[in-house]
Amino acid sequence: MNRNYKHAAAVELEGRFGVALDGKPLSTPLGHSVAVPSRALAEAIAEEWRAQGEEIRPRSMPLTQIAVTALDRVEGRREAVIDELAAYGSTELLCYHAEGPAELARRQEEAWQPVLDWLALRFNAPLAVTRGVVPKPQQPGALAALRAALTALGSFELAALALATQASGSIALALALSEERIDAAAAWSLSLLDELYQAELWGEDTEAAARRRSIREDLAAAERFVLLLQG
Repeated sequence: MNRNYKHAAAVELEGRFGVALDGKPLSTPLGHSVAVPSRALAEAIAEEWRAQGEEIRPRSMPLTQIAVTALDRVEGRREAVIDELAAYGSTELLCYHAEGPAELARRQEEAWQPVLDWLALRFNAPLAVTRGVVPKPQQPGALAALRAALTALGSFELAALALATQASGSIALALALSEERIDAAAAWSLSLLDELYQAELWGEDTEAAARRRSIREDLAAAERFVLLLQG
């Protein structure tokens, strides 16, 4: 997609803050105006558009992508999105500890348990931990509490949370990130704890390293979006 505008600016729009390209409001693929709750976020989205060269590179505009996801894919189907995210609680990454080696199991316990403890206190959602890969059912009350936490979020928060959940593979880490309990760097290292341990032992893999960089970028984008959303 080639750049066909000269100027991008944040503007007041429909009671929110939008982005205008050469004075024309920016729209999503489904025709919704890109209007967000905070001016700071709108300014940052406009800056993404100003930074484009002759060719538009969507991957370089993560804030725009999250906003579009909120407007086109979350609003109007909130229940389905909440169901998808809540389902991560049944197979929460941080609940599956290794049976060995002992060093890996120790690292998991020390790094992951504080997040699970926070989740239990913050949302009344205690999740049970197991060793190995055999699925362990979680208590219905804990899963219901997680779903209630998701239901309380707006569409923009849900869109950022969805990106963080998909990137990390963990609803616990995504919630901790969205509530500023941990930062993106911590979410990244915690979600990849097993993989980083293996890399220590056996060396780096180029393809895996590239995938991890992509995960880092997604988590950083989700973190920044949530912070800007607060104004």
